[in-house]
Amino acid sequence: MANKSVFYCRSCGQKSLRWMGRCPGCGEWNTFAEERADNSGRLQEYTAIGGQKPQLITELPLLAEDRFSAGLIELDRVLGGGIVPGSVILLGGDPGIGKSTLLLQVAGQVARKGTVLYVSGEESVKQIGLRASRLGASAEGLYVLAESELNAVEYHMRHLKPELVVIDSIQTMYNPDLSSAPGSIGQVRDCSSRLTRLAKNINIPVFFVGHVTKDGSLAGPRVLEHMVDTVLYFEGERHQMFRILRGVKNRFGSTNEIGVFEMQEQGLVEVNNPSSLFMMAHPCGSVPGAVVVPVMEGTRPLLVEIQALVSSTGFSTPRRMTAGIDYNRLALLIAVLEKRVGLLMGNYDAYVNVVGGVRIDEPAVDLAVALALASSFRDYPVDCRTAAVGEIGLTGEIRPVNALERRVREAGQLGFKRCLVPAANHAGAKIGEVELLGVNTLVDAIEIALKA
Repeated sequence: MANKSVFYCRSCGQKSLRWMGRCPGCGEWNTFAEERADNSGRLQEYTAIGGQKPQLITELPLLAEDRFSAGLIELDRVLGGGIVPGSVILLGGDPGIGKSTLLLQVAGQVARKGTVLYVSGEESVKQIGLRASRLGASAEGLYVLAESELNAVEYHMRHLKPELVVIDSIQTMYNPDLSSAPGSIGQVRDCSSRLTRLAKNINIPVFFVGHVTKDGSLAGPRVLEHMVDTVLYFEGERHQMFRILRGVKNRFGSTNEIGVFEMQEQGLVEVNNPSSLFMMAHPCGSVPGAVVVPVMEGTRPLLVEIQALVSSTGFSTPRRMTAGIDYNRLALLIAVLEKRVGLLMGNYDAYVNVVGGVRIDEPAVDLAVALALASSFRDYPVDCRTAAVGEIGLTGEIRPVNALERRVREAGQLGFKRCLVPAANHAGAKIGEVELLGVNTLVDAIEIALKA
């Protein structure tokens, strides 16, 4: 009997006996991919590892969470304090962004105290050795393996029993028992499932390197993200030196933390004071359209410079462009400036950029963006020692923000003397050496900031 085919949705894993243009499970179009089944019409599956029995949760020993450091403070922060034994971590990012470099450096740090297995399906052992030597990641306990066959990888994991395993990448792994090609949905799903069960069974943490598609999502079935414990994204432009590590899923910690790295000749270097990197060095008070805002990334306050440029347009419809903030948020703030403040920008192009390539999602950046736009429109600079933070409503009011004290203290450490804050947050005249200027409306904030 000839082998049959089944179709799986790459987004949600919906199964179908025939191809469909639209998935009935998630509603996505053109996401079904063909997979070969065995003669019985069922996909080959792997049985559970080991013969574990159900246990009463009340009889489980209450032990403290046993984490160990990855050797990089920035990575430990994003992971929630370190690597949890038995956890599976998926690291995604654009090609050439530095995923393999980061994990090889982590492998070298952990291998100085224990045993690490670095498995690569994309590079030879000599290539890994050359890169490790350049990065200073060579260590006595670091084992490298150029292998993509799943059974061989499982064999070495069971017999070596390392403290950490790195799989670079999960899309190159394949199970010879399946007839589909490496990198297909069935192969990625089966390999990641078996490696995840093995990691839980023998209590070894595993890092997966994952490729991304053109739209920036992780390649392979969406079930891959649900299967692992932690999903990390490595962001940044290949032609820039800064890299940002961001957690989008974490069963053992917060997903609001970020780690900042700088790409240098010797590899990725941790940035201890990222606030100084996200501000441009220009003469104080000489540049209209530049405002600094203290933002929160998890528990970490960062000072980020917002730059805006407003110029007359040569088109019937003015252009609106953003880098680092939401485009729709810019359109909303321009509408508030026109209606509530009287800055008629309908015949002007507006460009907003966040210095350093970082992306800001929180609404507390609204006030800084609006002040930068007003500063550029009036061609009058904001005092370089003044920061601004606050959310703007549709009626032009300034709404309160959280963690104000930590934001202002970070600004004070970098020499800022004043900070425009929502009046509802204005609990005192000063925080440290920074004077607080409470404002109720956007009109009040512009009058104070631009001194016009």
